[in-house]
Amino acid sequence: MTILGIETSCDDTAAAVYDTDSGLLSQLVSSQTEHTAFGGVVPELASRAHTELILPIIRQTLHKAHVTLNDVDAVAVTRGPGLIGSLLVGTSVAQALAAARGLPMVGVHHIEGHIFANRLENPELEPPFLALVISGGHTQLVDVADWGCYRLLGNTRDDAAGEAFDKVGKMLGLGYPGGPAIERSAAQGDSGFIDFPVARVKGDPLAFSFSGLKTAVRVVVEKMGASEVAEHLEDLSASFQYALIKALVGTTMKAVESIGAQQIVLAGGVAANTALVRAFKERAHRSALTIYNPSVKFCTDNAAMIARAGSFHLTAGRTSESIHPVARLPLPASSKLDDA
Repeated sequence: MTILGIETSCDDTAAAVYDTDSGLLSQLVSSQTEHTAFGGVVPELASRAHTELILPIIRQTLHKAHVTLNDVDAVAVTRGPGLIGSLLVGTSVAQALAAARGLPMVGVHHIEGHIFANRLENPELEPPFLALVISGGHTQLVDVADWGCYRLLGNTRDDAAGEAFDKVGKMLGLGYPGGPAIERSAAQGDSGFIDFPVARVKGDPLAFSFSGLKTAVRVVVEKMGASEVAEHLEDLSASFQYALIKALVGTTMKAVESIGAQQIVLAGGVAANTALVRAFKERAHRSALTIYNPSVKFCTDNAAMIARAGSFHLTAGRTSESIHPVARLPLPASSKLDDA
């Protein structure tokens, strides 16, 4: 089965062609740069850009895979969560293509796609495992008992990890997106320069909270002043990154102990952070755990992960008659699709 995947949940316009026998044939991602000046994604600008980019991206992806729409057997598209205007563009195009060609289609949960991204390069990966999904909009611990069988163990109470990176990057004058800029800056810094707090959520040991860390950085920055911040920029970056990673690793290990997991799967844009991956692998080595993490190109939003997750549903005979995008779509407990 040859599947066309489409992803437009936020500010990346992406398409991919995945074959259930041959694997990933092609993928393209167009990252919108017009949001940089605003220090974050502007929803209306994002949806307009998707409208302009989606069809050219699909055409180029098909060409790169050496196939045409006549060779496509099904369409998979992100249904949610995400920005509703952006999701509408992707789901509208997917449904139009499926209707015009008489193809089956399936709506994919964005978080499920991130989890399945690990299967693109690690086909041997099988549940059960614990997934840590970390991105600009999500920081979640998911118990994956089987493919399509999910139990949310922990969530963020405020900012997601990627959102904290972006906001602190702005405070430090590193621009948007903050994650890659802070990582580059932190590489030369002293992580012990400032002992930033690592939040613990009272009564919920598997929950995350980064608002306190963000506030602590703001207090230090305001106290130091612009010239001193510039002088110690790398140290501040390293100290912030260390505290955030410490929170992610510590809480994840509590979840490992809670469910007796032997495998940890990292997913989402923040999983591209090399210091984070290194910290997890060092901890996993001490605890005899196996760590899986995707390549950078599969960490950030992409359509290859959507096509891969879609292939799971489609080969099981699950399709969507219609796809209604949902901005705040909960991760389903089971693989049963809800088209409402």
